[in-house]
Amino acid sequence: MKTEREFDLIIYGASGFTGQLIAEYIAAQQGNSGKLRWALAGRNEDKIRAVVAESGLPADLPIIAADSSDEAAVKALVQRTSVILTAVGPYQLYGSLMVKACAETGTDYVDLCGEPSWMRAMIEQHQATAQASGARIVFSCGFDSIPSDLGVFYLQSLAKEKTGQPAQHIKALVRGMQGIASGGTVASLKATIVAAAKDPAIGKQLKNPYGLVPGYEGVDQPESFKPCYVEDVSSWAAPFVMATINIPNVHRSNALLKHAYGEGFTYSEMMLTGPGEKGETIAKAMATPSLSNDDLKPGEGPSREEQEAGFYDLLFIGETASGEQIRASVAGDRDPGYGSTSRMISESALAMALDDIQTPGGIWTPAAAMGEQLIKRLTENAGLVFKAE
Repeated sequence: MKTEREFDLIIYGASGFTGQLIAEYIAAQQGNSGKLRWALAGRNEDKIRAVVAESGLPADLPIIAADSSDEAAVKALVQRTSVILTAVGPYQLYGSLMVKACAETGTDYVDLCGEPSWMRAMIEQHQATAQASGARIVFSCGFDSIPSDLGVFYLQSLAKEKTGQPAQHIKALVRGMQGIASGGTVASLKATIVAAAKDPAIGKQLKNPYGLVPGYEGVDQPESFKPCYVEDVSSWAAPFVMATINIPNVHRSNALLKHAYGEGFTYSEMMLTGPGEKGETIAKAMATPSLSNDDLKPGEGPSREEQEAGFYDLLFIGETASGEQIRASVAGDRDPGYGSTSRMISESALAMALDDIQTPGGIWTPAAAMGEQLIKRLTENAGLVFKAE
């Protein structure tokens, strides 16, 4: 904790739909304990004040106005806090100055980014600066990619405990999910598609499982983007829309953990569609994904009832080099895009702000930066369940 800073945590984008959920969660978890010195920030102070009144947040909660396109304002903002949590996406449009400022000032940072081409650019531009300043910058602290990233981390811990060696191959299978992608996620996907159309190198990078590990070329990876039949669970599987960000994040974690999963580690991620001809038909229909909530804009989202009715359940099947199989699962009790995501990023920020995280400066993944400590927080507070199967 940077005790010399005015705040432990600032939530940027607090007037947005997800930002409001985050602020409410932080208030419920920490806000009245007196331990956390926190504030809300965003482009429009009046909108944030409306959120404070609507949500019943503490009336004396500090509010800071700062435009993400104003470099001086962004730098002044991040210098006031130990950790900045930003829910303002698409990050390729609104996040670059925030990352730059955090890297330069030694401010810890967490976000909800699922934009691998932008993340790669930030790694290349700011990794050395963050290492020098001590800033811990952690991307993808929501549904992309915490369940996948920490699910693999958790299974590898089980594998080493049970067999003395890591799982050389892991397949992640989404067994069930209810809830929609957030408006911010849809906007990010659209922005990425536009960027890829303008620059073929971005399109190529999106298909590269090692796209977030600059300069590294590992072993060939299994196919995750075509329908297939999964013998282990007797079910057909379709491509999972989040795989394009989750797979590179898992491989970045392995690299950051000094290849604790092995140099020959492989990882795939699919969504189960059921057995037989029906399962096959569904899998093939899902192979060409569409943005089903096309009219959902950033700052919009489902009702509280829809959030609470949502859930997700991911199965991880690992196999060691000697052929032993280990299974684990990660499940959440809220819709993935909003209810659970707002809790996951909040606990990530609280871990960085309040816990004794010894990770040095640099650009990290959740598993590599916080690992077991974040799993502990998520299971105790955020409705996630990690278990061996």
